[in-house]
Formats: sequence, C-alpha cells, structure tokens
Amino acid sequence: MNWDTRCQDVMRFWRDPALPFLEARRVTGGRRVCYARHSHDTFSIGAITGGHSTYWNQGHTETVHPGTVVVMNPGEVHACNPIDDLPWSYDMLYIETDWLADLQQELIAAARTGFLPYAPHASRNRSLYRSVVNLCDALFDPNATRLARETLATQLVIEMQRRLDPRRVSPPAYTPGLERAASFIRAHCTEAIGLDDICQAAGLSRSYLVRRFKARFGLTPHAFLLDQRIQLGTARLRDGRPIAEVATDCGFADQAHFQRVFKRLRATTPGHYRRGHPPGR
Repeated sequence: MNWDTRCQDVMRFWRDPALPFLEARRVTGGRRVCYARHSHDTFSIGAITGGHSTYWNQGHTETVHPGTVVVMNPGEVHACNPIDDLPWSYDMLYIETDWLADLQQELIAAARTGFLPYAPHASRNRSLYRSVVNLCDALFDPNATRLARETLATQLVIEMQRRLDPRRVSPPAYTPGLERAASFIRAHCTEAIGLDDICQAAGLSRSYLVRRFKARFGLTPHAFLLDQRIQLGTARLRDGRPIAEVATDCGFADQAHFQRVFKRLRATTPGHYRRGHPPGR
C-alpha cells in the first residue's frame, strides 16, 4: 500500500464551489500526519478530536488534547504533530479572510477595517469546540444542504467573536525593512531570487536579514520562500491544474521537488489534495 492510499484512509478534504470561502480537512487516527513549520493565507481553526499532539505557533509551544481548539491567523507560522508517533485525530477549517472580515465588522457594528486577528493560540472552551466539530460534520455529510452549512459557518464566527475577542489583540511590532523583505519574497516567490536581491529591495544588510527575519516571521528567508510557493501551489491545485504544471509555475525545479516540499508542509501529497472530496449539494 503506497503513501497516498494510506493517507486516504485517515485524511479527507472537503471543498464545494457553492461555498468558496471555506475548506475542511478531517484526519482520523493518523500516525504519520506530521507538519513542518508553515503558514496559510487563510484563517485556520481546528478541533483536536483524538490523541495528543504538540502545537507550536509563533514561538509558543503547548501540548493539546481532545477538546482543544487551535487557532492560526493568516500568515502565522505554526506546526502541530503527534506525540511519540501515536495516532491523533482532528478537524481543521480554512476560512477566507475577506469573508471572515465582513462578518467580524457586522458583529462589532463598525465600518469595514479589514480582518482583525484573534488572540489565543488555543482554547478549551466547549462551546467553541462543538461549533468547529458540528460545522465539519455538516461539511462531510453528503446530505447536508448549502443553507445548513452556511448557517453553521456563520454561527462558528459568532462563537469565535465571543470566545476569542479580536479587539484585544495588540498588533506585532512593525519593522519596515523586514516587512519590505517579506513583501519582496511574496511578490517574487516563483523566481530564482537570492539573498542580495532581497537585501537590496528591503534596504537591509545580509547579516541583519538572516538574524532578524526568522525572529519576526518564524521562518528563514528560504523557508518563507518555499512556504509562499506551496501556498500558491495549493490554490492552483484547488483549481484542478495538473501537478507538473503547478510545480513549474511555482518555481520548483521539477515535480518531485514540489511533491517533497508539499508533503512536508501540508502532510499530504499534491495528488491527494487535488482530488479533494466530492462536493455535497
């Protein structure tokens, strides 16, 4: 049995064009579902439903158990891995930031100011946990309607606003040079850029960039570049693009390199992710 076949036994994805702002992943009893540090351009929230794992987010590490909700704002570098190679299970939701920001502004009755990050990295609130699991149950239920799913998604955001008040979050210290460096990497992630290119665009010395970039973003410049490529590749796989084409377009030397990095950061293969899960009605 190959890795893809084993993975399909424990991991499922849900996507539906009718609800393009939402994606889900359900893992049941996975032993080899391990992640290197990575980030997403969406907001992510997950419920640990079985086993124990180590959760790392922006330098903070804790052990999470069944009943725990983990929270990742867009761009936050994180990783969550099983302890001692024991099986673990979880539901994970990926929510488009613009859709979430619109709901946030409705709930706080304010003019639109964009997405407001959430403060806690993890929560043991039972109501929030049930909201995540209930939504995932509906997404993976082929008989659930669009209205039921969209209602549960909205209810989840309402619960998040109650339990994870985003207005209490202090924004990270702004460092213009490092922000320019990150913006340059994002804009040129498919190209063969070097350290000098980044430093010139950001107005920084090589030693400062290497020393301070990871402290600010949780990844080295090279790891940040690969993370951006995988984010781009993930979006193109969702669109059904051929894997070899995606690998080339995203700046990888070949399909094999793309597959290795994708598996390390997404804990699945590009082929398994691309097939996804048949949409419900």
